[in-house]
Amino acid sequence: MVALAAVGSLLVATVHSYATSLRATTEIEQLKNLLNLVAAKGSELLIIADATNASARAFLQLPATIGYQQYWIRASNDSASTWIEGSLGQISENRPPNRVFLPEGTSASGHFVGGYGPAVLESYMNGSTPQVNLSVIGG
Repeated sequence: MVALAAVGSLLVATVHSYATSLRATTEIEQLKNLLNLVAAKGSELLIIADATNASARAFLQLPATIGYQQYWIRASNDSASTWIEGSLGQISENRPPNRVFLPEGTSASGHFVGGYGPAVLESYMNGSTPQVNLSVIGG
């Protein structure tokens, strides 16, 4: 009877671990889809701003959470590239595992935290450099 209980406990723990792993994989995939959406809309706005030499703005209704977790998205760049990055949980200065790159020669700034309203993407020309900013309404 004790052996049967031990085997049963092992099976329950294994199934629980598998379900948790599957949920985490799904949440990361949803985050990657959001990053791709924001990067695609940012690229579209950059093209509009460059072609018209005017600013362009888009409001994105993003989910409040992914699964049961808060998430964040940040627009950033360095001297070599520009990207949209994000992660589940709290904002971290450590390099997040998920990045989607924007066109070369652009500049980006701003961040968005899930659950605080619609995201706002704005693009304009900063001299000869296309700029994209990510924020939240009222932020």
